[in-house]
Amino acid sequence: MVEPRVVMVGGVPMSALVATVAEPRAVIVAIHGGATSSVYFDCPGRPDLSLLRTAAAQGFTAIALDRPGYGASALYQDTMAEPADRVALASGAVDKILGDGPRGAGVFVFAHSLGCELALRMAIEYADVLGVEIAGTGLRYHRAAQEILSQATLTRRPAGLRELLWEPAELYPAEVLTGALSAPGVAYEGPVTSNWSRRDFPELAARVQVPVQYSAAEHERVWDTSAAALREITALFGCAAISINEMPSSGHNLSVGLSARSYHQQVLSFVEECVAARCGGAKEAEAG
Repeated sequence: MVEPRVVMVGGVPMSALVATVAEPRAVIVAIHGGATSSVYFDCPGRPDLSLLRTAAAQGFTAIALDRPGYGASALYQDTMAEPADRVALASGAVDKILGDGPRGAGVFVFAHSLGCELALRMAIEYADVLGVEIAGTGLRYHRAAQEILSQATLTRRPAGLRELLWEPAELYPAEVLTGALSAPGVAYEGPVTSNWSRRDFPELAARVQVPVQYSAAEHERVWDTSAAALREITALFGCAAISINEMPSSGHNLSVGLSARSYHQQVLSFVEECVAARCGGAKEAEAG
């Protein structure tokens, strides 16, 4: 069962959708991208495509956070310009939601698009992270995407943006093509977007120490996911084990496409590997 939660972190209300299991094998924290919300991971009208429900059915507690500035914290977005403050809010929300409850092998961070910035920062700074999934991001925009995105603002969506993010339309259920997932953007996302590919992505990736999976949709229209681009992305993670997951019959918004169940199963298989590595390492340490 998926339940909405709101917790207070340093005087700021943080909201989330949560699917809890009694004895989780691990906790999955899902972080949405821009101009949407936590509902991205509980696809409206399509429970079969919900990450939260699929994860819980396989023994994982799953938390889909509303990123700082979204959901209950929207009125406080002017206080979130600093990355450290956003990490503190997100990490604090996870801790408040979980309380003293079990976490299994630890926390796995699952992120899409703009949410990848927060996810990598959490992977570096949040002590209990055992692995990371990132998707819908990269180092270089496709040329057409760059032209369209350069015209986008908080109040203006340029012509072609919908097609960029939601085509081919036949890869998505009708329920998600009506704008049901849309939410207002947040001011701090402008600088995040500007600095991501040329500065923050390379710098953060180089500091990640836990296993990473990068997923690329076959029909990704925003980011370059060519073989050469994937090699460059892999090279960023010098100290972390990284695997590439190429998803056929999928568009940019992997978690709400018709292939979402297959995608989520691929990610959960990776979570299993991270859990096994964490538990295996703990046993070796005990034996030593």
